[in-house]
Amino acid sequence: MAFCGWKWLLLLGRQNTLAKVWRSRRGGPSVRWKRCCHWSAGKSLDPEVRAFLEENTEVTNSGHLTPEIRLRLLTPRCRFWREKPDLWPYGDPFWAIYWPGGQALSRYILDNPRVVKGRSVLDLGSGCGATAIAAVMSGASQVLANDIDPIAGMAMILNCELNHLNPFPITIKNIINSEAGNWDLIVLGDMFYDEQLADRLHRWLQKCIRIHQTQVLIGDPGRHQFLSHSIHSQLHKVIEYSLPEHTRQENYGLTSSIVWSYQPSNTLEDS
Repeated sequence: MAFCGWKWLLLLGRQNTLAKVWRSRRGGPSVRWKRCCHWSAGKSLDPEVRAFLEENTEVTNSGHLTPEIRLRLLTPRCRFWREKPDLWPYGDPFWAIYWPGGQALSRYILDNPRVVKGRSVLDLGSGCGATAIAAVMSGASQVLANDIDPIAGMAMILNCELNHLNPFPITIKNIINSEAGNWDLIVLGDMFYDEQLADRLHRWLQKCIRIHQTQVLIGDPGRHQFLSHSIHSQLHKVIEYSLPEHTRQENYGLTSSIVWSYQPSNTLEDS
């Protein structure tokens, strides 16, 4: 029962606390984490953090849309499923949940490798890293995973190891406050949980498309904040997946998740 409190706090956090951090970080993480704001292959993890994550997550590939991908997640067999959330020693573990939008994106990429094959891919708000992993498995030439939580970056490296992949580069810089990067494809799942953040994402994605003709794919299970945002009128539905029962239970009855292609008719000029 304790994890019901975890899930509720995490869902609220995605709409409040984390959104404030995304909005406020301009150019990088706090001083404490500057030393680990970017990882690449061969980068070692803090042994203490590695041990904590390995002890307090479970390796699983069931209950979600991509059984090909093994991940370290919080499950009912984990200690912190039952513990009070304030006993978790790091930032809220959004990365330890495989959110429905990310599941849909990952499934779509695995089923349609041509979408990423030979292309550069940015996984924005990567969380557990599953979509970035799917891109590597499907032949992307370059993958960068981005999440503002440094612990998420460490978890992604562990998840790469689980799937016998060399870790891809990971950045915890808030890149939506930076210049538009030159990527062939940007993927983002479950990111439209706050109106101000959604507005900022909308402008930045438009800039990427206008400057670099970037393709953008968005995964979302139909949350109100996403469906009610103006970006929704500029989306093309690519595919809809029925969510496994376990994922439905974790997400309070959401039954499906959709991959959308973002195709703005007009792009905003730089403000």
